[in-house]
Amino acid sequence: MDLSIITNNLLAPPILFFALGLFAALVRSDLSIPQSIAKIMSLYLMMAIGFKGGVAAVENGLGADLVVVILLGITLSALIPFIAYGFLRTFTGLARIDRAAVAAHYGSISIVTFVAAITTLDTLGIAYSGHMVAAAAAMEAPAILAALYLANRKSDKDKTNSMHSSIGREIVFNSSIVLLLGSFLIGMITGPKGYQEIAGFLNVPFKGILCLFLLDMGLIAGRELRQIKSEFKIPLIFFGMYMPFVGGFVGGLAAKLLGFSTGDIVLISILSASASYIAVPAAMRIALPEAKPSIYLTLSLAITFPINISIGIPTYITIASML
Repeated sequence: MDLSIITNNLLAPPILFFALGLFAALVRSDLSIPQSIAKIMSLYLMMAIGFKGGVAAVENGLGADLVVVILLGITLSALIPFIAYGFLRTFTGLARIDRAAVAAHYGSISIVTFVAAITTLDTLGIAYSGHMVAAAAAMEAPAILAALYLANRKSDKDKTNSMHSSIGREIVFNSSIVLLLGSFLIGMITGPKGYQEIAGFLNVPFKGILCLFLLDMGLIAGRELRQIKSEFKIPLIFFGMYMPFVGGFVGGLAAKLLGFSTGDIVLISILSASASYIAVPAAMRIALPEAKPSIYLTLSLAITFPINISIGIPTYITIASML
């Protein structure tokens, strides 16, 4: 493994700002970012990456490649929860509902981790396809549906139909999905000409806003770490550490077998490795209200997220380059 990639990633400004936020939360500093500001930064990042992805998709050409990417994303999102559930059932003492909820998070994706990976590829000059944004958007719903199957909830027909209706709306009209797909489509419609009109807004502020956003994510992750309760046994903590690499390996291997480029292998790997902390928690509140947020949020946000952005991204870049 090329240690220089890991070193450069760890010393990159966005990662260091995440570390600053983590440190500030752990020492109980009063440093904070208003929720309204954090929401604006999140919207900006999703809009920017979606729009640029749509433009890149047009430049790369629309066709069978896009369909393959979307189908791969759906397949991985449906498959990885079953792998995660198997590990949780074998090595942890979690209840069935909690296993299913956690598994859903690892089948879905972290858009911030995806953005961090794209930023790293841009810095290293590694090309990737705009189609990857479509894969990210496709990897939300299948994981949630897989979790519902794994949970095997016992409920009457009316309650089940009502629940499925609420979950369907939560998935389809979730703000991250609407903005990501909407920006992607706008980028496709307007193309390079549209991109030139707002390039200054999309490019110049991007890394600075990413730094502030990751500072906030570090603060949140640190607060979650401080609140780890007795249910967090060593096997469960280890799961949050090794599961991203299991998912990343499965996704990267599939992308390699399909003949993807180095950059696309990296992005599929990181999508498969990341764990959701936005869309899936919102859906789980409706679908599996008995599941404990203190477990699935702490695993995805306080354990897996820092591992992915610190050593996960450079690891996948190194492996993809070797392949």
